[in-house]
Amino acid sequence: MKKKQFLGCLILTFVAAIWGSAFVFQRVGMDYIEPITFNAARMTLAAVAVGLVSFLMKPKAFADPEEKRAFSRNNVAGGVCCGIFLSLASIFQQMGIVTTTAGKAGFITTLYMLLVPIFSFLLFKKRNSWLVWLAVLLGLCGMYLLCMTESFTIASGDALICVCAVLFSGHILCCDHFVSRGDPIRISAIQFLTASLVSWAAAFLLESPGTDKIVSALIPILYCGLVSGGMGYTLQIVAQKFTDPTVASILMSLESVFAVLAGALLLHETMSVRERWGCVIMFIAVIIVQLPAPGTRRADGP
Repeated sequence: MKKKQFLGCLILTFVAAIWGSAFVFQRVGMDYIEPITFNAARMTLAAVAVGLVSFLMKPKAFADPEEKRAFSRNNVAGGVCCGIFLSLASIFQQMGIVTTTAGKAGFITTLYMLLVPIFSFLLFKKRNSWLVWLAVLLGLCGMYLLCMTESFTIASGDALICVCAVLFSGHILCCDHFVSRGDPIRISAIQFLTASLVSWAAAFLLESPGTDKIVSALIPILYCGLVSGGMGYTLQIVAQKFTDPTVASILMSLESVFAVLAGALLLHETMSVRERWGCVIMFIAVIIVQLPAPGTRRADGP
């Protein structure tokens, strides 16, 4: 493995740890502030952080003015589209985490890894290998063990996190469409700006935002906004330049494992034996869904 590839793997593992531990800060923040207001504040901080990085970057040079305009349009369109998905996904996640554990929320959120290939097939007719459908089946089994109560109903918090996973699937597909047509950092900056505007609009409509509440939850907001949001997403984009996509996806899926570990260590959360088995099965499914089918070669392989 080359040094840059090894460094990329280390960075992505670090990013997964950041995102996983963020579930603890999201859970703690709910003791002081409403979920949508919390999300609006963290998105604003992320927008400022990534916006500064974008501003300091040297713009890409173009010989053709029309190509430059198309590039700029894709940055704006991609940022707005991704920002809408990101804001809605984060809002549902934050509302769900009010009544569920950080570890459980982390694993249910990881369901997006299974949903992306399904939506790719339904919307774009992209064929999937038998390994993908095996992973989907295992994921459903894991979700059943993780979320279903003894009365065969899904708890409200778990249901909201499931909606969040669906929306994150849309966010990933949207990013995949625009990232090759524009600048990833500038798209990310615009997406956070869009997400903050959407979140603030929802917060003022459905909640009662106040400076005192934001100050009370300042540490969780700072971590989720600057570290998990701004730094995490920027490091992800940088690291993926040097990392195989399959390896990168597997490393980022470790977010769910770190969420469980952080919840257990910092919040003393516990899971039943049934829920633990659900986590194990879901994690196996997440790994399988990202593996190439037997007999196929990597795009960068020999």
